[in-house]
Order: sequence, then C-alpha cells, then structure tokens
Amino acid sequence: MESYLTVTFSTEGARPSEVATTLQSLGFEPTKGNYDFIYRWDRSAKVEDALWLADRVQTALHGMSVLFKIETLNEEGPV
Repeated sequence: MESYLTVTFSTEGARPSEVATTLQSLGFEPTKGNYDFIYRWDRSAKVEDALWLADRVQTALHGMSVLFKIETLNEEGPV
C-alpha cells in the first residue's frame, strides 16, 4: 500500500526544501517521476486511513501556500 503526493509550489509560499523537510517528518520519501513524494504503509489501508493521512498533510502544509494532490493505491487499485 502506497500513497503518492504531488505538490504545486507558489513563488509566494514556502521554499521547496522547507516543504520537503515537513513532508519527510510525516514519513514521506522524495521520489522521481509522476509524483513528488511517496508514503509507504506498513499495512493495508482503508479509506479512513487515507483521509487521516490527507488531513495530516493538510495540517502540516497549512500556511505554506502550496497545493497538494494525494493518491492512495493498494494492490488492487485506488483505496
């Protein structure tokens, strides 16, 4: 189970390095490709778990003037 995060930065917001540090403190890892960060679950997540993680991201990024998109997938597809 993995959650993928895409971040859109603003010139009026926090520095990308600051955003990366904040997301890494939540357990996200930087990655290359279509997504900017990945969160690897240690178990199968339910919809409630994915919402919990999205809430944590929103709280952590509050005030940084960035947008994010999160997508959580299990072996069968989206949660």
